Amino acid sequence: MSKTFGLWVLRLTVVGALALVPPVFAEEVLRVLTWPGYADADLVKAFEKQFNARVEVTFVSTDDVLRERLGANQGRDFDVVAANTAEISSFIDRKLLLPLRMERIPNTQRQLPRFRDLQRIGGILRPEGVYAVPYTFSEMGLIYDRKQVAQAPTSMAAMWDPQYKGRVLAFDGSTHAFSIASLLLHGKPFRIEDRQCKWVVAHLIALRRNVLSFYRLPEESVELFRRNRVALLFANYGNQQVKLLRDAGPDVGYVIPSEGALAWLDCWAVSRGVRNQSLAESWINYTLEPQVSGALTKRQGLSNTIEASPLTQDSDKLIWLEPAEDDKRRASLWARITSGDTPGRF
Repeated sequence: MSKTFGLWVLRLTVVGALALVPPVFAEEVLRVLTWPGYADADLVKAFEKQFNARVEVTFVSTDDVLRERLGANQGRDFDVVAANTAEISSFIDRKLLLPLRMERIPNTQRQLPRFRDLQRIGGILRPEGVYAVPYTFSEMGLIYDRKQVAQAPTSMAAMWDPQYKGRVLAFDGSTHAFSIASLLLHGKPFRIEDRQCKWVVAHLIALRRNVLSFYRLPEESVELFRRNRVALLFANYGNQQVKLLRDAGPDVGYVIPSEGALAWLDCWAVSRGVRNQSLAESWINYTLEPQVSGALTKRQGLSNTIEASPLTQDSDKLIWLEPAEDDKRRASLWARITSGDTPGRF
């Protein structure tokens, strides 16, 4: 046997042996951009096991951070995102999202009729299709310490009351802060005109001078509330914060102000930079399983879209979020307000 023939046989043997080894596929990775409480570790682990994938979760604390993270690389850094309907509408306009293939999300049939009637949910539909699936919702009411506030406040204006100076917690988010201030000044919460902006800014500077601090995460608000004898807390996370505080011990009450409360409806959507759209849609479908949506309500105190709750009924006091007139302007002004700028510098 020649040397050449022997090498040929050896190569053939090696190739044949390799053919018997099953192919190794790269592990599927799902990149999730979401809020605390929406992707708990045990639920993520169960999804990973069921779909033989790895989930990378990035949590955000404000809408400003959410916009920055999703838009930084034109949506390429994430596969699936949780955002309220106002943000979803903006993301669609910026071409950061893809239409969903609803047939791949059959658990939407479990949802309450209100959330299956997508025509009534502003911001998630376009002529080319559905861009988001409702997941959870809450109003932004006012939490108060019953020991310090004998009578429940009736207006969000209580946060500006001098008697509570240094005992108020507000949320560190430009969008909602401007909307609330405008609402209290009898303006439109989501359409602040240029001539009105200076009055809203001045009102927010007055708030800054009255508050103890601005928080971002619900857990942070609980710690600040407990350690600093806080009297009033703007509940950006609604009933989630009420539950956390009551579980921690404080005797708190919760009210919807007379002027109404901003209310958010968070949805799941698929980023334009998605790597595996089927896996992303499987995640959305998974979150609508009864045990997953039920865990959200049980653990976080938030309403879900497959079980009835008091907030599933229409209320004339809930002001559903809409896109703001200028998010960038709000964010820029808010940064200056919270850093200590005075009215004369605007």
